[in-house]
Amino acid sequence: MPRSVKRLTSSGILLSYMKIVINKCYGGFGLSQEAVLLYAKKKGFNLILEHDKTILLTHYYLNEKKDGNYFYERDIQRNDPILIEVVEELGKKAYSYCAELKIVEIPDDVEWIIEEYDGKEWIAEDHRRWS
Repeated sequence: MPRSVKRLTSSGILLSYMKIVINKCYGGFGLSQEAVLLYAKKKGFNLILEHDKTILLTHYYLNEKKDGNYFYERDIQRNDPILIEVVEELGKKAYSYCAELKIVEIPDDVEWIIEEYDGKEWIAEDHRRWS
């Protein structure tokens, strides 16, 4: 469950805010290997790493190495308190090679989505959509 941050406004009203991690540069959201491993440790996950030297990528498996048992950091909820904790703790060391992570605070009562262009992200209030 996401934790709220409470702050007084200049007019003396106490508001609750939630923290959300976004990527602020072109390329896309991603965590460093150190951040993925710290996240897994804090969550109590057993990750198995496989380094693919052909495409210079590390695959993460949850509990055992088998197809369909992948752990992918892009599946982490961006307001996950453990993710927030990891990004705050590691700072720039949490960034993957194409990411620049930022923690943004928004009011608790906002229904939000993450929008992006070429991997550069921002938070928007969720509205209805048709296509």
